[in-house]
Amino acid sequence: MDITFFIDFDGTITKQDTCTATTEAFARGDWTRFEMAWREGKITTEDCSRGILQLFDADEKKLKQFLTEKIEIDPHFIPFLNLCRQKGYDIYILSDGYDVNIKTVLKKYQISDLPYFANRLITDKDFLDIECTYKSDCGQCGTCKTGLMKKLKKHKALAVYIGDGYSDVCAAKNCDVLFAKHHLLSYCRENGIP
Repeated sequence: MDITFFIDFDGTITKQDTCTATTEAFARGDWTRFEMAWREGKITTEDCSRGILQLFDADEKKLKQFLTEKIEIDPHFIPFLNLCRQKGYDIYILSDGYDVNIKTVLKKYQISDLPYFANRLITDKDFLDIECTYKSDCGQCGTCKTGLMKKLKKHKALAVYIGDGYSDVCAAKNCDVLFAKHHLLSYCRENGIP
């Protein structure tokens, strides 16, 4: 059977959410209001991120140093990745987080050939911003995981999605097999999503 795995990054591959960790470390001021408005669906990922990034007191160098020193991946991820490669399964990271975070953490673990799709973190000296290259049609998420799954999945392949949070809900409803944890698991149980 042909299987394509789609995996969320923050809190799924990593032990903790890199966006939340960097925000807690570097944001000055009340960033939680943006987070709450996003979780309630009142603002988009792009608006939430832009608001939070304006509060950051860090440049790209500080961010990368923090990510390298503080962020760890799930200890089962590399064996899982190796198994997928042995079996010839396609595997993609789909993230509503930042490309810089993913690239930095994967580099730490010497993973250089794993394709990922995420929002672009724009760094220009002391200015940070977001570019949503894979924005959803509905506009809510910065990265449309459902659209990417449909585009990347081989014809007749089984689409397996693995995720943990709010930005994974749409993909969870549109995959063939779902593995969920944390907030996504609660949401699925409450809404009858197997």
